[in-house]
Amino acid sequence: MLNKDHLFRSKFKPWLFLMTLTFAFTSQAKADSVEITSFGHSAFLIKGAGHAVLINPFQPVACAEGLKKPNVKADVILASSELADEGSRNYSGIFIVEPGSYDIRGLSLQGLSAPHDRVGGRRFGYSTSWQWNQGGFNFVHLGGSVSPVRFQEKLFYGRPDVLFLAVGGGAKVYNGQEAAEVVRYLNPKIVIPVQYVRGKKPTNCDQTNIEPFLESMDGIKVNKVGRKYKLPRKFDDQIMINLMP
Repeated sequence: MLNKDHLFRSKFKPWLFLMTLTFAFTSQAKADSVEITSFGHSAFLIKGAGHAVLINPFQPVACAEGLKKPNVKADVILASSELADEGSRNYSGIFIVEPGSYDIRGLSLQGLSAPHDRVGGRRFGYSTSWQWNQGGFNFVHLGGSVSPVRFQEKLFYGRPDVLFLAVGGGAKVYNGQEAAEVVRYLNPKIVIPVQYVRGKKPTNCDQTNIEPFLESMDGIKVNKVGRKYKLPRKFDDQIMINLMP
């Protein structure tokens, strides 16, 4: 049960469009030091500006099989769904998976719902995508998405400084070509691909490796930044793809 003293939730309202666009334009002017740590699959810890946000914590099953479960604490936990490999509740922090608008200790977060499969949610239900501003950076997390991004959602997200984007294909997430179309549409500054096979393919996983996505993003700069990555104060004019293990 969420504590109402720590959390405010409301239904999505049109004024959030303007608020999110304001984030996008002002982000770099007030950017603080923010560090991203990868735990594999689509789990990351974003730490900075007095907050620690954990996204998509997992149990080591399905496409997260073989990964070490993160031993971290966070103020806020954002999940795409409650599937075991992208939304485990067995972590310390305020867990949020339902779409809506939230305010947690001064951190504003917005979630939108979309089908988690290509059959209108009839197989895997719905996933939640997330937008928030942390340390002056506009974060968008589409780690459990398969639905095309609509124009009103683009307005809602603004231009992401950092876009977490699933690219491995299969029944639940974008394939390489679909993910590349999302990148071109949202025009983020940094893309961090998630939910793709690294190394040996897990037994119960229908995703591919990163190559189909990179081939679809031919000409875009690709960096291997390691498990921890501190966001720069300024970004290049061109989109960058940052690979994290």
